[in-house]
Order: sequence, then C-alpha cells, then structure tokens
Amino acid sequence: MGSGIAQVCAQAGHEVLLNDREEKFVEHGIRSIEKNLDRAVEKGRMTAEERGRVLSHIDPRLHFTNLDVAIAIEAATENLHLKLEIFRKLNESTAPETILASNTSSISITKLAAVCDNPGRVIGMHFMNPVPVMKLVEVIRAIQTTDATAKFVHDLAAQLGKTTAESRDMPGFIANRILMPLINEAVFALFQGVGTPDAIDTVAKLGLNHPMGPLELADLIGLDTCLAIMEVLYDGLGDQKYNPCALLRQYVDAGWYGRKTGRGFYTYENGRKVSAEAVPA
Repeated sequence: MGSGIAQVCAQAGHEVLLNDREEKFVEHGIRSIEKNLDRAVEKGRMTAEERGRVLSHIDPRLHFTNLDVAIAIEAATENLHLKLEIFRKLNESTAPETILASNTSSISITKLAAVCDNPGRVIGMHFMNPVPVMKLVEVIRAIQTTDATAKFVHDLAAQLGKTTAESRDMPGFIANRILMPLINEAVFALFQGVGTPDAIDTVAKLGLNHPMGPLELADLIGLDTCLAIMEVLYDGLGDQKYNPCALLRQYVDAGWYGRKTGRGFYTYENGRKVSAEAVPA
C-alpha cells in the first residue's frame, strides 16, 4: 500500500519521500513501483520517459527526522501500538502544520490524533488496494480533525485522480464494516463445508457480479490484515457477527497470509494463483 501511494503521488508530480524501517523494505517498495510502471509502458499507457520522470520524484530513505513535507501518510500494518509509535515520531519530526494521515482501514483516527501536540492536523486517508488502480479514498475525520485538514486531503485526493467518501471515525469505517463480514462469512462457508474456495468465489463473481471472489480477495489483502480488522470490529462494536471465523485464525497462526506468503485459501507462485488449498480436517 505504501509503495502504491508513493507511486500515485509521484505520477501526479509531487516529490515523495518513501520511508520504511529497513533498507530491504524500501528496496521492495521501489521494485514494486518499477514493476507497475513497466507494465504501464508495455501496455502503452505511459512512455519510457514518463516512467523515468515518475521514479525521479521518489526519494527512498531510511531516516525519520526533520521531515520537511506538506503531508505524511502512514501505511504500516494494522497494529494500533505500531501506528501510535509512528505518530509519536511524526509529531516530533514534522512541522506543526504538516498534515498527518493514516492509511489505516479500521483503527481509530481519534486515538492516533491524541498522541500529537496538534491533533487537528490528523486524519484518515484510506486508499484501496491496488492503489494505482482503485479510485476510492475513504476520508475519516477524528473528532479533533479541523476543516482545513479535511479540505487539504480532499483536494490532494482529487489531484491524484481519486474520488473521496467521508466516514465517521467508527471501527472499520464504511468499506471494511461492509467488506470484512462478507469475507468472514465466506470463510465460515468454507469451514462448514458449504463449498470449495473455487465454488464460493465463482458464486460471488458470476452470481453476485463481484470482480473478485471473497476468498481470493482476502488472499490479496492478507489474511493477517483481515483478521486484525475483524478483531477491531469485534472489540469495538461488541457484536457477535464480527467474531472472526476460527479457520481464519488458524490460517494466520500457520503463517498462511495469502499471496504475500505464497499460501492462503489458494497457493501462489510468483504472485499467480496456482490452486485452492484443502481445508484442514
């Protein structure tokens, strides 16, 4: 997600600092951007010259001090403690007027804002995956967020060619409050033997006109991320319908996170789906 956000910002002509904890993660992000741009050149959507221009706008770096930026967009994994740590660092490393945005898909923006000296500059800016393709940005105001901060983010999203939709700062916001129970119910259908992964996904695609089945989509998102979001929904709303399926927990415990690990509800080789996994007895 971070590399995708960096790519669309650079394509819009903005200078981008791409930061991560370790050099290997930064390098992986750059490779992902290069792969996306190469594909665009091959399909005639971009010239080689434009590809070079986009990459020239991206400055990969490891250090996290004295960030002279108009906006910092955090895109770490769905872990509250990690995000709070990042926002504390951003609070110390940026000017008081810098907008601090989180790409979180479920965690309270109000909690993130509370660790900053100027909480009015904190906002949720939830991009959809894959960022270069998907048009929506979900904007989430903390109760502290100012109108000026919200306007800046809406304007930036428009510059990136995105459409915004505002959500209240509630667990899961709008997108994942709708999507994650659907994915969770598909996992229950698999767990209870109602259908195979292929059957469940085929019904969603051909019967419900979804572009991707819920189990394949979960593999794309990451089963660890899906579980984290479901836990935020369950803990925050206290409704049993948000209780994650035991099979989802089991897959995450096994390290089967989906495409990024090569195994989830399907197996993958070089990012391509190979086959459906059998459900453990």
